[in-house]
Amino acid sequence: MAGVASNGAAGRPLLSARELHETLVTPGGLWQDVRVVAETGSTNSDLLAEARSGLAEGAVLVAEAQTAGRGRMGRHWVSAPGSALTFSVLLRPAAIPPASRGWIPLLAGVAVSRAVRAETGVTARLKWPNDVQVNGAKLAGILAEQAGDAIVVGIGINLSGGRDELPVVGATSLALEGAEGAAGAAAGRLLAGVLAELERWYLAWSGTLGDAISCGLHQEYQRLCGTLGRQVRVSLPGGRTVDGLADEVDGAGRLVVSSPSGPVPVSAGDVVHVR
Repeated sequence: MAGVASNGAAGRPLLSARELHETLVTPGGLWQDVRVVAETGSTNSDLLAEARSGLAEGAVLVAEAQTAGRGRMGRHWVSAPGSALTFSVLLRPAAIPPASRGWIPLLAGVAVSRAVRAETGVTARLKWPNDVQVNGAKLAGILAEQAGDAIVVGIGINLSGGRDELPVVGATSLALEGAEGAAGAAAGRLLAGVLAELERWYLAWSGTLGDAISCGLHQEYQRLCGTLGRQVRVSLPGGRTVDGLADEVDGAGRLVVSSPSGPVPVSAGDVVHVR
């Protein structure tokens, strides 16, 4: 395991890999390998390469800084040292039917939102499918990518920085939202909190073979989702759009939009943008 490098510029060392390992790796638990590096291009790319080489489920890779992070639709996400909490996890949901695996990024959103609320007091909500927001501004992004039977989930949470310093327009940070202790050891506690929530929900969901309703994931996602009850415009490939009321998230994780022509379920994989 690599030890975390001290971040002199921001004065924000994350918890060490050793401390994370002691906190999170338990017999029979999900997390089996926790590594922390000072800098990498993309934690998702790194874990995807290791997944192709047979790395087991339960690996966590944390980076103090990313130089080539990615978001949905190929968007770039660069994080300077100390500005964001960036990490990826490796899952192998082999027993879950492929049609149910679309819940994984939504599950990650639930974990991030709950941990942010618990650890910082900031009321984070979900924008379907995979953004975590505060008062309509983006606090965190989630990207799930597949390699064979493995799925790597990357998460980036903005810790500090003004609005003109953040990686995307319309973003916010924990510091901007007045979170207590948005740096230093608090970042490590937030990381541990997100991973604990991820473990809890992933094991519950896996235990029902991907049934998000029976394990309570569906209900919790809807409770935290700020998209529901709003008028939305969903942009689809080919320039098509769907306008209407975001009515619900169905059992398959699709957003159901009540349009003038009737209910339209849209899948995250088919969506370019939701306004």
